Amino acid sequence: MIEMISKGGPLMWLLLACSILVLGIFAERLFLFHRSSINVGEFLQGLANLIQKRNYAEALHECAGTPGPVARVIHSAVIRHEAKRSELKDIVQESGQLEVPKLERYLSVMMTIVYIAPLIGLLGTVIGLVDTFVVFNAMSGQATIANLSKGVYQSLITSAAGLAVAIPAFILYSYLRTYAKTLMHDMERGGIEIVNIIEDARNNSEIISFSSSQAVNEGPAEGKVMDRGDRSGSEVT
Repeated sequence: MIEMISKGGPLMWLLLACSILVLGIFAERLFLFHRSSINVGEFLQGLANLIQKRNYAEALHECAGTPGPVARVIHSAVIRHEAKRSELKDIVQESGQLEVPKLERYLSVMMTIVYIAPLIGLLGTVIGLVDTFVVFNAMSGQATIANLSKGVYQSLITSAAGLAVAIPAFILYSYLRTYAKTLMHDMERGGIEIVNIIEDARNNSEIISFSSSQAVNEGPAEGKVMDRGDRSGSEVT
């Protein structure tokens, strides 16, 4: 491997550095995405039970203790649960927009390597062919195949190395991009559903409070009717 890199010229070391960088970014992003993935349905179900009981402190604690962008988006809505529905939607949307750059971090670097790796290989091909013709001219056209083989080998190996770096890099980039889009979809789902959960809990509490106040108002009225009935009965007697 080292011999092949040395025969390929200095650009082979640049391609090797690009491949190491791609693997490092892939490992870092994959670890982050895996750590950030949660079961959104179960998480929202647990929060819904707490919010229905008006236990917002426990709901905030659950959000803060859960890693990932989905939990942070939901946390931004729960912490401002007293806001109006339209304001909650804006809060969730803004929080999601702040999380997107964190998910797409370093992915542009991988895509850049996908683009430039074949170009680096092409540059190595051109340099190898130039060296071949330089040797041929230096020997006044009497160069042997052994003398020309070095430049030809360099031109071929750099082209192959450039493609060998670009193709896997693009596959890894596509995988990470799909993973990031999945997390973005979970963020949107979590943001929409938490707003509905908070709004439903708010409406239910208003209905309960209205029923309680109505019952309190009907109690004294019934007492007055009973008092009037007792008085009329006593007058008849």
